[in-house]
Amino acid sequence: MDSKELKSRRRLSGVVVSDKMDKSVVVRVDRSITDSKYLKRLVKSTKYSAHDENNEAKVGDKVVIEETRPISKSKRWRIVTAK
Repeated sequence: MDSKELKSRRRLSGVVVSDKMDKSVVVRVDRSITDSKYLKRLVKSTKYSAHDENNEAKVGDKVVIEETRPISKSKRWRIVTAK
């Protein structure tokens, strides 16, 4: 097999919470989980640093981020679409 098979990269959707850096934003991704004992639904959030080449995303924008190669110490995601 000479041709490489391309893996699909993970995509997450979230909200921009900080855009103070040049070509970088912080995106908060929320996920719902259910408590195993009490069956209560909880919302957990995780913050990811993402690469924004053209500085298009602003605070409050909904964005889709995609996993990519390491760009810096903390950036392993890049913005695909900004809504």
